[in-house]
Amino acid sequence: MAEAHAAVAFQFTVTPDGLRFHISSDALRAIYLSGIRSWRKRATRFKNRFLSGVFPATFTSLFIVIGLVALATIYDFDLSFGYIESLALYISDEPSTPLLLLSSIILSLFGWLVAVLLIRYSLKLLLCYQGWMFEARGRVSLGTKVWAVATKVFCGKDPLLYSYQASLPRLPVPSIKDTLQRYLRSVRPLVDDPEYDTLVSLSQEFEATVGYRLQRYLTIKSWWSTNYVTDWWEQYVYLAGRGPIMVNSNYYGMDLIHIQPTQRQTARAATVAHCLFSFRSILDKERIKPIRVNGLVPLCSFQYERVFNTSRIPGVDIDQNVHQMDSRHIAVYHAGRWFKVYCYKHGTLLGPAEIEDQLEQIVNDASQPSPGEELLGTLTAGERKPWAEARRDYFSSGLNRESLGAIEKAAFVLILDDEAQPVDIDKPETISAFGRSLLHGKCHDRWFDKSFQVVVYKNGRFGINAEHSWADAPIMSHITEEVLYEEFVSFKYKEDGRCEGELTTTPLPPIRLKWNIPEKCIDVMNASYKIARTLADDVDLFVFPFRHFGKGLIKTFKMSPDAFIQLSLQLAHFRDKGHFSLTYEASMTRLFREGRTETVRSCTIESSDFVRAMLNEDSTNEERISLLKKAADRHVLGYKEAMTGKGIDRHLFCLYVVSKYLKIESPFLQKVLSQPWELSTSQTAMNQSLRKTAPKYLSADATPLGGGFGPVADDGYGVSYIICHENTIMFHVSSKLSSPETSSKRFVKNIERAMMDVRDLCEDAKKKK
Repeated sequence: MAEAHAAVAFQFTVTPDGLRFHISSDALRAIYLSGIRSWRKRATRFKNRFLSGVFPATFTSLFIVIGLVALATIYDFDLSFGYIESLALYISDEPSTPLLLLSSIILSLFGWLVAVLLIRYSLKLLLCYQGWMFEARGRVSLGTKVWAVATKVFCGKDPLLYSYQASLPRLPVPSIKDTLQRYLRSVRPLVDDPEYDTLVSLSQEFEATVGYRLQRYLTIKSWWSTNYVTDWWEQYVYLAGRGPIMVNSNYYGMDLIHIQPTQRQTARAATVAHCLFSFRSILDKERIKPIRVNGLVPLCSFQYERVFNTSRIPGVDIDQNVHQMDSRHIAVYHAGRWFKVYCYKHGTLLGPAEIEDQLEQIVNDASQPSPGEELLGTLTAGERKPWAEARRDYFSSGLNRESLGAIEKAAFVLILDDEAQPVDIDKPETISAFGRSLLHGKCHDRWFDKSFQVVVYKNGRFGINAEHSWADAPIMSHITEEVLYEEFVSFKYKEDGRCEGELTTTPLPPIRLKWNIPEKCIDVMNASYKIARTLADDVDLFVFPFRHFGKGLIKTFKMSPDAFIQLSLQLAHFRDKGHFSLTYEASMTRLFREGRTETVRSCTIESSDFVRAMLNEDSTNEERISLLKKAADRHVLGYKEAMTGKGIDRHLFCLYVVSKYLKIESPFLQKVLSQPWELSTSQTAMNQSLRKTAPKYLSADATPLGGGFGPVADDGYGVSYIICHENTIMFHVSSKLSSPETSSKRFVKNIERAMMDVRDLCEDAKKKK
């Protein structure tokens, strides 16, 4: 093949006249450019690490300090109170003017570095303060105002993506007593008196015996590690799981609904791929601004490090995330076949029209999949141990190793789906079908191990499926938002749907990946497919656009939109199941370095009192609205506690891990961690883009469909929601068809009814007021 010959830079043959050399100038040029790219990236990375390391100081401030001190020294004006001359005398008994200048430079540099450290530690101390979160709106204390001004000054201007990382505080370890008190309070509405008494007894025994011993080890870990939770959370919650990650762990995100720029599959795929690579280029240069709460307090950015060029590699006992420093290609799946597509030529990113040309070649290729190739992706959809053993036995050498490496080392995976996904907001069934396709597809036409994969359908719709261990959903949501903005603002399509622009260069043709898959490996694929198919067929997913009202109306009730929705979910869930359940709501802990998530236990004493009042015909609206406000305030407080390191579940999880290392059996911890989350909820982040026009554009002209995840418990619900705009909220509800207790469509109707009931209650109270 032509690409195989081009890859050989140097050959020689033996002839009767001697050795004859053949040198490929194109290949040598590619090697040269690859080396230049590598050194350029290293230089950029070194420069950025230095700039981030001294931020908010700059090179300019260093040169100004050195220049002023040196100039003063030349004119015999000592700014160092004699230290410059002392240093010069230490170097030589007879200091000359050049030696005095050298001493001034050394002392200036030293003084500048000391000032940088003082500023950074001052910022770290300022960021340790979280009292601002607990103050009521419009009632900011003088201390918080002073803190805000100081923080704004010390945060500096024009930060790089990782400029604040070293200044972020460590996640604190809560006290045993506080965590146990919060835990017991959270389970009170879920259990009867005898069971609650048993939990109290177990917690007291835990506190009096092994609790503080485990706490000491955990405290030492918090001093030693950057974040006492994150590494264990990734290792034991995600990477150590041996079950399928499809449905159980991976999540999906959807396209916008009202704007579809083209119905041509290859054109949309090419533009999205180009935009993703453009974003990666900015990401590599760290030119993305760190997200700051209220434009002031920075969030941790470490999760962005593994967005691209990352794959989850299966292991027999535990998986691992492998991140490549660079990748110039994507892996493309179409009609059962895998291709390697280079998106750069001579170091330059190809334009959408040039990538489209490559994808057109793939779509027009009529070749058939090689034996086993079509089912290859099902290995990533099934259980992890068989996949790890198959990878070791059948993909460790030859063609299979090379081709598998092309997928795992790709920047990301692109799926050219062979189906169309029409989406109509007035027909929730179409959005639900879209969601199921993104969540699991046909079980063999996805690559679930990749950090994320882009799925583009025949009608031009696109979405993503993301692996969960490397980062949380807000990161992918941010990237998708940036890509959509870049596509709709910077790129246009021709009347026939093709990408605008002409080919400025001839891209390398797509490389068909070759496989030599034995029958035994195909047997493993068939077994994995059977498991994955059973799992996928059991998913009951229903996506519902709630369009009666949105955050605009809720804010007129002077209530948090998230608290309003969570309390409505509690009411809906009780009507659906007839009892309260342990409820999970994801909250971020990115106010701390390397923070990921914490659990907000949304079913509280106050929320259960409110639900009972709503279902009690003897309760008055005045009583109900009073209980609603108490429940909403309690929920907001719980959310803030989770964000500020005062959560329950991550602390108890880490204590459990320590107990396993020490081989200590704790009935209390075993009881806590065995309780199922029958209602698991998450809000999809929106408007994270820091471009001033992006949120406004997306809010005005498009409605994001959000994304969702599979059910967490066999008899429970998974609910993801996105507060789109002032008048739309999208709900993604999942459960299992095999459970006689659940029905996603029924639960959606209960959510709709509960939202309307709570609205009516608030409207009635507002009128009376």
